Amino acid sequence: MALNLSQVDRVETITKEEFIKNYFKPQKPVVIERFIEDWPAYDKWSLEYMKEVAGDKTVPLYDDRPVDYKDGFNEPHATMKMSEYVDLLKREPTKFRIFLWNVLKEVPQLQKDFTFPDFGLRLMKGLPMLFFGGRDSYTFMHYDIDLANIFHFHFEGKKKCILFDQKQNKYLYKIPHSLITREDIDFNDPDFEKWPALKNAKGYIAELEHGNVLYMPEGYWHYMRYVTPGFSMSLRAIARNPKNLGKAIYNVFVMRTVDNVMRRIKGQKWIDWKNEQAIVKTNKANNIA
Repeated sequence: MALNLSQVDRVETITKEEFIKNYFKPQKPVVIERFIEDWPAYDKWSLEYMKEVAGDKTVPLYDDRPVDYKDGFNEPHATMKMSEYVDLLKREPTKFRIFLWNVLKEVPQLQKDFTFPDFGLRLMKGLPMLFFGGRDSYTFMHYDIDLANIFHFHFEGKKKCILFDQKQNKYLYKIPHSLITREDIDFNDPDFEKWPALKNAKGYIAELEHGNVLYMPEGYWHYMRYVTPGFSMSLRAIARNPKNLGKAIYNVFVMRTVDNVMRRIKGQKWIDWKNEQAIVKTNKANNIA
């Protein structure tokens, strides 16, 4: 048995009007296959090119170890020179990923390689973020703290994306006071005996290749798996739905603060309690004994 996933719609190109009407308003994901061919980045950006322009930069690396109470919010697990990291990606599978790497700040010349596309939403200019991963590395199922509209531009290699909207929360074993599901769920091949509620979740799946753009609507859960080594860039627009905007403000100013305070006070016990609650609450919501 597999997860109940529909293919994300795919279009070759799209106008602003079509995007707003068919995807933004109904909050539905879409892959646009040929949208950035006029960007210099389309031809230039590759792992090799990143090594060339940013090889001497020290980059933050993350792997798939479970959250530890001693870890700060988004604290890296290791660092490495970009040139060494690209060599590692090309040489062998590695769990190490780069995420939320602010390309504008680190390598200003890369700004010249892309433009902010007009999808009819105001994109945040200061926040183009790069994400890198090696073969079979993946992110935990999570959603972004600000519930933004995300445009995910993929470069080099293949990437598999599994998405769920917020209506699926009660099936996903969401960790309370957090933006992730249980970290021991393998969304690539879930164990339904261990996680029975997942059978009821309805989501989407998409494969991205060089030059594809994935639109992820506000607050969508996403699990990203690198089928081959590669990297992507995300551009974002603030949540428009007042409920999502309210949730975003709550997450940033309340939820994150409470979680940090509790980690300091209770340590690992807090993390363990949250993990346990994910199962208790999900089972209760789904009448699973």
